[in-house]
Amino acid sequence: MSRIGKLPIAIPDGVDVSVKDSSIEVKGPKGTLNFDFKDSAVSVAVNEGNVIVENVDDSKEAKALWGTTRACINNMVEGVTNGFKKSLEINWVGYKFEISWKTLVLSVGFSHKVEVPFPNGIEIALDEKAKNIIHITGVDKQAVGECAAKIRAYKKPEPYKGKGIKYVWEYIRRKAGKTGK
Repeated sequence: MSRIGKLPIAIPDGVDVSVKDSSIEVKGPKGTLNFDFKDSAVSVAVNEGNVIVENVDDSKEAKALWGTTRACINNMVEGVTNGFKKSLEINWVGYKFEISWKTLVLSVGFSHKVEVPFPNGIEIALDEKAKNIIHITGVDKQAVGECAAKIRAYKKPEPYKGKGIKYVWEYIRRKAGKTGK
C-alpha cells in the first residue's frame, strides 16, 4: 500500500484542476501545467477541493505508478501556486555568470564563453548581493531541476580547490592533494 499515493492533494484557492480522459490540467496564478497519466494503472478524481489518486488494480505497474502520479500532481499544484527555485554558486578566480538577453553566459576557464539559452518557462536571475550566485525559478519542478543540472554539468566542482559550479546548499569534501617529504 502506497503511503504517498493514498494521501489526498488539497487544492488551494485560485487553483483550478480539471481531469479529462488520461490527462490532468492545473491552472493557477503562476501558470498552467499539463500531465498525462496512465489511466490503465491509476484513476484521478477531483472531489470537494481535493484531488484523489487511486490505483486501478493490484498489478506491479499500478502500484509503482500510484505514488508517482500523486507526487507529480502535487508538484504541479505547488508549482502553479508558489513556484520552484534552485540556486547555483560559481567559485574560482575569473569564473562568472552573465545574463545577455535570454541567454546565460558562463566564463568557466575554457578558451571560449559558454552560452546557455533559457528554456521555456524558466527564469534565471543574478543574485542582488553576491555576483557569484544565480537563481533559477519556474513553475515546473522537473524543468527547473533539469536546467540547474545542465548548467552545473558544464564545470562540476572538483575536490582539491573547490572550483566549479555547485548548488548553494552543496558541501564539497576537500582532498589533501600532494604532500612533500
